[in-house]
Amino acid sequence: MSDFDDSRPIDVTAVGGANGNGHDSGNGSQVDPRANRPIRKDERFISERGLYIESWLPERRSRRKPLYLLHGELGGSWQWHRFLGYFAPRGWEGHALNLRGHYWSETADFAEIDIHTYIDDAIAATEIMPRPPIVIGHGLGGLLALRVAQAKPISALILISPALPAQLLEPPPAHMVRLLPERYKRELLGWEGPIDALQRANPDLTSDDVMRIQHMLGAESGAARRQMLEGVEVDRDQLADVPRLVIGGGLDRWFPDTDSHRLAEWLGADYISFSELSHYGLITGEKTSERVADSIRAFIESHRL
Repeated sequence: MSDFDDSRPIDVTAVGGANGNGHDSGNGSQVDPRANRPIRKDERFISERGLYIESWLPERRSRRKPLYLLHGELGGSWQWHRFLGYFAPRGWEGHALNLRGHYWSETADFAEIDIHTYIDDAIAATEIMPRPPIVIGHGLGGLLALRVAQAKPISALILISPALPAQLLEPPPAHMVRLLPERYKRELLGWEGPIDALQRANPDLTSDDVMRIQHMLGAESGAARRQMLEGVEVDRDQLADVPRLVIGGGLDRWFPDTDSHRLAEWLGADYISFSELSHYGLITGEKTSERVADSIRAFIESHRL
């Protein structure tokens, strides 16, 4: 287990409103009765790589395609708890990978890790999937999802405020990559400081959201970030020919909505923009994540997955 985590998964049955899955619709609409169905939680280990995968499953077996969730920088499966708690009662099993050195995976030396380590880990973890999964990536995890889609059979590809492949990137300022340390933490991404200041910068998040994110953000490989900024190649012709969706956030300071739109066009993917949501508001926000999950569910159901 990595050394920066001392917390438990969010209890999605105890917060967020009457529908019992941690999300309050907030608009007076009828609650989906499936949201109250019981779920099971499981864990998988890939011991040779030191990887921990957090799985939330419907109580009964389902024919729906499994979800495979890939987190971004400094993250972990904790970022996906609201999505896991949304989809499992509705029949989709979810498997959230923790990259090497993140959250509950084994501690690793970030000086020895780069983006290719993460790509290999993300591809290797697909072996535990019962069927070709719906791959969902956030931030850096979106770039990993593209490489998984290039290497393995999948059922659909969903990218949320993703990092761009090399083909769409402008060269970064030299100082931005030259000054990156071997290992960095939340300060580099602007997540150090008073809670009220962070909430003003991320107005879609509650103070509880902000406190949790700040507490949970771990450490990250400087080499992986450097390679992400400089560009990682994705062979578009080798990508699985499956339904594709890109989601952007208008308040995302790291992966702008305009970049997400460009990637959707490059991929020939459907595109949805949430103009008032931030990077973390798209997937972890108490008051916001259900809207994004609703849009993903509508996309998945439209393709009978």
